[in-house]
Amino acid sequence: MRVTIRTFLAATALAVGSLIVSVAAAADTLADAMADAYRNSDLLEQNRYLLRLQDEGVAQQVAGLRPVLSFVASAQWDYPSSRQTDRLSLVASMLLYDGGGTRLARDAAQETVLATRQGLVNLEQRVLLDAVTAYMQLWRDMQVVQVRESNVRVITQQLRAAEDRFEVGEATRTDVAQAEAQLAQARGALVAAQGTMMIDRELFEIAVGRSPNGLTGPGAIPSLPPTEGEAEAIARASHPSIIALQHEVRADELSLAAARTDYGPELNLSANVGVEPSSGQESGQLTLQLTQPLYAGGRLASAERIALASLHATQAELNYATREVLQGIGNAFAQIRIAGASIQASQQQIRASQLAFEGVQEEASLGARTTLDVLDAEQDLLEARIGLIEAQTSLYTASYGLLAAMGLLTVEHLHLDVPEYDPTAYFNAVSDAPMRPISQQGAQLDAVLERLGRN
Repeated sequence: MRVTIRTFLAATALAVGSLIVSVAAAADTLADAMADAYRNSDLLEQNRYLLRLQDEGVAQQVAGLRPVLSFVASAQWDYPSSRQTDRLSLVASMLLYDGGGTRLARDAAQETVLATRQGLVNLEQRVLLDAVTAYMQLWRDMQVVQVRESNVRVITQQLRAAEDRFEVGEATRTDVAQAEAQLAQARGALVAAQGTMMIDRELFEIAVGRSPNGLTGPGAIPSLPPTEGEAEAIARASHPSIIALQHEVRADELSLAAARTDYGPELNLSANVGVEPSSGQESGQLTLQLTQPLYAGGRLASAERIALASLHATQAELNYATREVLQGIGNAFAQIRIAGASIQASQQQIRASQLAFEGVQEEASLGARTTLDVLDAEQDLLEARIGLIEAQTSLYTASYGLLAAMGLLTVEHLHLDVPEYDPTAYFNAVSDAPMRPISQQGAQLDAVLERLGRN
């Protein structure tokens, strides 16, 4: 397998080099397209905010471990004396012990954050792969349009030659009609290819977030592992879908442990200090309250069963996702092998078809071949050239698809020239539940939000 893939890549590099269109220096490389797709993606932006919601979930759980301080103003009327009592109070309460349930919930929230981060990486892969697909399809269309334009020019020359031979009696009206029919077909195919290119330009704009500036070509094929076994080992360790579900399994385990603490006692401390403004009388209370559930109608047992079922469901999802990732690797390797074989076959077909076309042209000039023979030879050469273009497109798309299947189609791994979003910045600012806007932490949070901006 090692030799085969390297042979495919070497053959592709030579073939692509012969087809690249001469374009201005400002034309888009594949890396440019991927970088702009990452920069302009509203889908990524949306999910970055969804990640921040999970970050805030950690802050919510942290707040549950802290004291709560409230100001209370109350007025009480007694009946039938109609006596009114006003009171201003400060009330503080704090959880002292709940069997570790709140801390377990906090840890589960942190695992959910880590899982959501991996989901964001997986979405990043999708955005970049969409950009690769859009770029390669448009590049393919541009090459096909060029080949079909050349085909129209060649058939036009054949038609003129047939008309000239008809004028001097060396060809029949049938020869001219065959050339005219072939030219009409070639022009129709050219129009269809141009229409496909226009459609794929729109898809490029959707995937990348802007219009193309002309394409330099896909460049070098990314470095890939030589065997499926190595690719699978990388995927098991780095694919974001697998890592995300591993974190979700851990979060469910912690949630199950937290649900089981609900059977135990809970200890709370509260303090109340107040004053009656009318009399100036002050009073205060300090309360230590222990609560032990004795009967909850089956609610606690149901909550535990729900947590356990969620855990088992996530474990099953992890197993399925792992198999799906490994299947994707196998599919990508198969597509690479097929595309590489198609490239080699197309190159051989082009060489043979070119020789055949030139030979038939020469024989037709001597009267040994008909105009239809020449047109058929030209059609064979056309199909071989288009087949090579399509095979090259498939090879590039499958190669980047293999990177995605391994979990490596990321800005970081590809070293794209674009600022990478830091998912830890917001988490670090809110994970300790800062008070906004009165605390120093709250001011730091404001600075983080301003710095993140669209990023």
